[in-house]
Amino acid sequence: MSAQIEEVAADPAPRIGKGGAPPPRDGKGRASQGVPYLLILPAAAATVLLLGWTLVKNGMLSFQNLNPRQLIQHVTEWNGVDNYTEALGSSDFWSVTGRSVVFTAANVVLIMGAGCLIGLLLARLGTKLRLLLSLGLVLAWAMPVVAATTVFQWLFAQRFGVVNYLLDSLGWHSMADYNWTSGQFSTFFVITVLIVWQSVPFVAINLYAATTTIPKELYEAASLDGAGPWKQFTSVTFPFLKPFFLATTFLEVIWVFKSFTQVFAINEGGPDRLTETLPVYAFVEGMGNQHFGAGAAISILTIVILLALTAYYLRLVLKQEEDEL
Repeated sequence: MSAQIEEVAADPAPRIGKGGAPPPRDGKGRASQGVPYLLILPAAAATVLLLGWTLVKNGMLSFQNLNPRQLIQHVTEWNGVDNYTEALGSSDFWSVTGRSVVFTAANVVLIMGAGCLIGLLLARLGTKLRLLLSLGLVLAWAMPVVAATTVFQWLFAQRFGVVNYLLDSLGWHSMADYNWTSGQFSTFFVITVLIVWQSVPFVAINLYAATTTIPKELYEAASLDGAGPWKQFTSVTFPFLKPFFLATTFLEVIWVFKSFTQVFAINEGGPDRLTETLPVYAFVEGMGNQHFGAGAAISILTIVILLALTAYYLRLVLKQEEDEL
């Protein structure tokens, strides 16, 4: 016993690991700290190769005067910031930018509103009805964008479209052969319905999943205090799910703002280029007019504008969180 006491006294501060086990060696500790970085390395490398290099090449192209003549002659003509000054000095660019912002705001409001209502409905339905509605939402969400756009083109077709047939049957005979892509507002209406239909399942399913994390005791306490459904939503559901609303709105702003396939496939930005958003405008100027440098510059400006919008939104979110603290 005295020998053991002397041994402990020789080492007055023995190192004890977690749970009484000996602590890990320094080399093993450093190795374990590097494991998470090794795990994300493949994804980071793929992102850099697929997105980073493409962005760099597009940025280099935006400083060039690249037309079919330069492509045929294999000549690189650097023109500095001429493509950017030309785009920023164009009234068409700012008109399309304002249109894109309004289009994004309208779609995001409709998506979040409809998605939240359906998500709350899922939380109140029985098991069978919830499963049926969830299956329909998943099928709508999983449909490829091009396929969904083609279906909506058939639905809103001028001569044999289902929408025109139903409206005619309900008494609106002037809609029998209505051309939905003949005007700016009607074309945007079709595109908006398509984008909202594709985006609502994401919001609804995620909202329902988030509602399952709310303790039921909070609703019981609210009901005992005499709170109705609306009061329970404003005092329990919304405050608890506020981070979800903020994050989902942020994702929807990005997704809607960069939508290209739906806008271009419905009417290629027509009629008279009145439904072009920034991604479609960049494509038409670059590929359609074969001024590839100008198209690249517009795409870079689109990214900058999207970053500015998201930065402003994140600033509002952070400011609101600071006020709550």
